[in-house]
Amino acid sequence: MLDIKFIRENAELVKMAAKKKKITVDVDRLLAVDDQRKEIMTSLESRKAEQNRFSLDIVQAGQDQIRRNQLILEMQDLKAEIQRAEESLKPIMVEWQALMLQIPNIPDMSVPDGDSDKDNLEIKVWGEQTKFNFQAKDHIELMTKHKLADFERGVKVHGFRGYYLRGDGAKLSWAIWNYANQFFMAKGFEPLLGPSIVRKSNLYGTGHLPNDADDVYKTQDDDYLIGTSEVSTMGFYSDEVLEQSQFPVKFLSFSPCFRREAGSHGKDTKGLIRVHEFNKVEQVVLCEASHAESVRLHEWINRNTEEFIESLGIPYRTVVNCGGDLGQGQVKKYDIELWVPGEQTYREISSASYFHDFQTRRFNIRYRDAEGKMRYAHSLNCTAIPTPRILVSLIENFQQADGSIVIPEALRPFMGKGLIS
Repeated sequence: MLDIKFIRENAELVKMAAKKKKITVDVDRLLAVDDQRKEIMTSLESRKAEQNRFSLDIVQAGQDQIRRNQLILEMQDLKAEIQRAEESLKPIMVEWQALMLQIPNIPDMSVPDGDSDKDNLEIKVWGEQTKFNFQAKDHIELMTKHKLADFERGVKVHGFRGYYLRGDGAKLSWAIWNYANQFFMAKGFEPLLGPSIVRKSNLYGTGHLPNDADDVYKTQDDDYLIGTSEVSTMGFYSDEVLEQSQFPVKFLSFSPCFRREAGSHGKDTKGLIRVHEFNKVEQVVLCEASHAESVRLHEWINRNTEEFIESLGIPYRTVVNCGGDLGQGQVKKYDIELWVPGEQTYREISSASYFHDFQTRRFNIRYRDAEGKMRYAHSLNCTAIPTPRILVSLIENFQQADGSIVIPEALRPFMGKGLIS
């Protein structure tokens, strides 16, 4: 969420940001509603101050009953005026808050223009696209052959997009989680296991609501299932004041994640590319309110995941997301995409984003700087690794002519063997 004062002083910039992000929002209406809000609040403050003066005058009237009665009648009239003003403020505040929640963050100047992920700009390619001198299989065929997954029974139990990981498929997921924990904690992250069911306010805090309302699961108690551990992790320090010496706060969060995949009907209906429930290891960082520090840490967390993928030997590319593929709160985002031989294309495996104080304003996460001024922290996040999606590229890239699958060397100590055959 942006500060209303910033929006007022930079209305044209905010309009340009919305246009670049392909977000429809009426900035002029927000400013008009804010004028009404301020006018009523100013009037309320004046009347409440007057009410306080009446209370003091009543006390000072002492035994003068005529004067006391006159003051009491006048104060009752004033109370009625205050009540009417407060009632008139309520619908204005509802509209004001709704409009404020629609205002996008300002993208970085380096973010390219574009309408969708098709317009993202490739900035790095690592490894050669895997070629085979035999008829290669896709991950569905390979996982079924080796009993690494059972898709038919997954659909029977869960429904559309259901799956089971079994045997070495389950072991491979555990190996990836354990290796990821070792790899990222060596970089100074603190491990965190948080709630997967959260209050609605946490999704508003991260910016997933109201925009992604169709894609989240909701309980009968009006709580929500998270689609990324970023949500519950950001709630950890909500309404707290941190010490500047704590920065950067670096959490490595693990959680099950749930997404309805609304709007993706007909896309990736088979296999493990797009599923309703999965597990994810996430880097979440809080830092001081410095653009330079946010940029530095953004490059760092994205590079962490690149290094992790490189240690597995999977070919990938990194893209910088265009304006139309940025979320409402993101200043800038990188996607890492792994090579999928079965589709002859790259598929997204990780996103790294920074938000300045967009999220922390909503969560009210603050700190006192060296001059003693209270400031909102900056936030960042980046996927460390999601499962089971990474199994798609891993299994397809490391298949052999005889149908066996070589396990990357980095995973062998956690897997207990080097080949699935």
